[in-house]
Amino acid sequence: METHNISVGLDIGTTKIVAMIGRKNNYGKLEILGIGKSKSLGVHRGVVNNITQTIQSIQQAVQEAEAAAGLKIEEVIVGIAGQHIRSLQHSDYITRPNSELVIDEGDIDRLINQVHKLVMLPGEEIIHVLPQEFKVDGQAEIKEPIGMYGGRLEANFHVVVGQVSSIRNIGRCVKSAGLELEGITLEPLASSNAVLSQEEKEAGVALIDIGGGTTDLAIFKDGIIRHTAVIPFGGNVITEDIKEGCSIIEKQAELLKIKFGSAWPGENKDNEIVSIPGLRGREPKEITLKNLSKIIHARVVEIIEQVYVEIKNYGHEEQKKKLIAGIVLTGGGSQLNHLKQLVEYITGMDTRVGFPNEHLAGDSDDEVTSPLFATAVGLVMDGVRRQDKKKMEEEEAHDMFPSFEGDNGGEAQHDETVAKPPMTERRSFLDKLTERVKDFLDNAE
Repeated sequence: METHNISVGLDIGTTKIVAMIGRKNNYGKLEILGIGKSKSLGVHRGVVNNITQTIQSIQQAVQEAEAAAGLKIEEVIVGIAGQHIRSLQHSDYITRPNSELVIDEGDIDRLINQVHKLVMLPGEEIIHVLPQEFKVDGQAEIKEPIGMYGGRLEANFHVVVGQVSSIRNIGRCVKSAGLELEGITLEPLASSNAVLSQEEKEAGVALIDIGGGTTDLAIFKDGIIRHTAVIPFGGNVITEDIKEGCSIIEKQAELLKIKFGSAWPGENKDNEIVSIPGLRGREPKEITLKNLSKIIHARVVEIIEQVYVEIKNYGHEEQKKKLIAGIVLTGGGSQLNHLKQLVEYITGMDTRVGFPNEHLAGDSDDEVTSPLFATAVGLVMDGVRRQDKKKMEEEEAHDMFPSFEGDNGGEAQHDETVAKPPMTERRSFLDKLTERVKDFLDNAE
């Protein structure tokens, strides 16, 4: 099987690590060739805290995926989330030296590079710079300034910031697991690509990805990402509470949550009881489902309220910024019974559970289309997109100067710089960040 069209997503989560191998089929949909997943032992709240264990978990997931697909994996796209991610709004402008010329990619690059010089807190690094809308000579609300005339170009930016050390640690784990880092993507962005439709992004929607260690939020409006946040609580704190509240071990708490848990206490009758085997020779414990759902309810309300604060921070209550498509829940935590009703009750916004089947081939396995795999599917899509872009660039470069191949070295070298198609200029910051992480790792060896 050809490997050059294959793309691999690696979702390093708090509860599980997923390696997913996919490629684009003839209809432009994503075909998943293999999945591997392993228990994630060295990650806490989305941040690596034990390198050795994380490397082992990555290798295990990758081997499983390789076996399923019958392929060898070399490069992966990795998602980053974790409690260290924060985002801010920032506006910046450049004055163009020659307003006789129309605005081009180069101007936008200069502007984006300028944002990149923002001074962050010590140890922080800019991960994404996402332009929101532009102003040309004071004329506002311009979506695409390229081709317009103007002397002053300004823009509002959504800037996502994370901790350098956390990002490098992830890079380190991937490299030590014998893999190349092809790219880094923010997990809420990956999940939203997999789960949301273009109409929802236009109308305004909040994607809430409830993972084990963190809950990620991404807000879109008018087709543009407007706000991202990572809340350092997820499904694991619910399990933790059940464990404490019922004095049982974690494995039992997790099972209770999945099998009998509900986010809505009114659902259970008082006489519904689950009996849990006691530890080695001790009496079994009896737990009423009503108490169980009360414990879950309290925690879920807390998580949803924090997310809702972020949605309000974005400005959902202003008429112009209203999120018409409401909320989409995804991630493993979104499978909790009656969660949709609770979220609607707390926020007053329409809610649905999002499955990552928007871009998958029709005959995909049920397992793949589970919300659990939203991020992994999004990462594979990101890989496919990068490959398409690479292909386009290579073709463009070839089309622009096809005759240079046999010419004498000096000139060809010189003209190569011109031959780069304009698209390569505007590399996403993540590519640059990936490169920096790679350089750092190579020099650190």
